[in-house]
Amino acid sequence: MSALPAAPAPTAVPFSVQIRETSQAQHTQAESSAFMSRLLGGELGVAAFRRYTEQLWFVYRALEGAADRLAGDPVAGPFIRRELFRSGALGRDLDHLHGGADWRTSLRPLPATERYAARVMEVARDWPGGYVAHHYTRYLGDLSGGQVIRSTAEKLWGFERKGDGVRFYVFEDIANPAAFKRDYRDRLDAIPADGPERLRIADECKRAFDLNTALFEDLLSGDFSR
Repeated sequence: MSALPAAPAPTAVPFSVQIRETSQAQHTQAESSAFMSRLLGGELGVAAFRRYTEQLWFVYRALEGAADRLAGDPVAGPFIRRELFRSGALGRDLDHLHGGADWRTSLRPLPATERYAARVMEVARDWPGGYVAHHYTRYLGDLSGGQVIRSTAEKLWGFERKGDGVRFYVFEDIANPAAFKRDYRDRLDAIPADGPERLRIADECKRAFDLNTALFEDLLSGDFSR
């Protein structure tokens, strides 16, 4: 009697899939937050959009402030892409949203923003894999769902299409966002980390989305009259 053929070896789940599926619940909670739903529904007005943009300034300064130091790191280095950087665009948007007033001296982070930025700086200093988790949740979100925010803001508040006020969402140096995202996921799949470390990075993605949700909660409780 001939032997039965051996069963095929199980195929490992790509890390880009693992990281997405592990943090899916937290991702959904963040994108469906009351603040974002009311903002995109037109309930909160342009002042709330400005406050949100202000808080992003602190998060991206934390992310991009560590980029030069991590550029040569074997884990984080492959993700440091200058065409992703948003601080310059955020500054230009805030100049527009503040009518040219000097916002840099008066801007303050909300408590949730402060915790968010502090966590980004902590992992950037001590744990490159954790930095990748925050990099992934922010920049791939900007390239994807961020475009919905941009187009809605243009319609609701009359910003010039891809102009001042919404330049944060415009990646002028990325000609093909879909191809760029595929390449980014390939880099995730190739990250030099073992199974336990990959689980740890995926868990940090969950934390990143939770920090973003907390920021939305702080924003929702804010005064948008100023």
